[in-house]
Amino acid sequence: MIGYAFCGSYCTLERSLEALKILSYSGEEIQPIMSEGTYETDTRFFKKEALRSKIREITGREIIHTVKDAEPLGPKAPLSALIVAPCTGNTLAKVANGITDTAVTMAIKAHLRQDRPLLIALATNDAMSQNLANIGSLLTRKSVYFVPLHQDDPKGKPHSLVADFERIPEAFSAMKSGKQLRPLFV
Repeated sequence: MIGYAFCGSYCTLERSLEALKILSYSGEEIQPIMSEGTYETDTRFFKKEALRSKIREITGREIIHTVKDAEPLGPKAPLSALIVAPCTGNTLAKVANGITDTAVTMAIKAHLRQDRPLLIALATNDAMSQNLANIGSLLTRKSVYFVPLHQDDPKGKPHSLVADFERIPEAFSAMKSGKQLRPLFV
């Protein structure tokens, strides 16, 4: 079973759901995980219950959305792989600096302490400023992979990077072979 975690970056959730569908329809058993903020927040992109319903419908499982429920994902209920899509800059910074205060960061910590593969689909407005060091730190870490990234609005958001969500299945396949999908920055 693989884990599939959702963080903020609400404008990318629809694209993430499409990748989730592809993985699920290809036969992957998937445990959904949501940050507390994403689980509890209505946005202009999704009402929280509609988003939860879609995720449950695709995966056929209840959503882990608390730190307490995410902790066993390392030792007691291990996942073969974990995908975080979208991964916000805030979550990326927490992971890079060992902060565990959400269901998603706990799932990542529990998962990585077993050196199992983690795939990050980053979506953040500060990737090429405050979070650049965190990206660099995680790129060198064993078992951490990134979905290829691009600038979504170089003029309006010059520090922003967003993963190519359509490439999550391809990046997942490469990760299962121990490879980082390249080019990383397109």
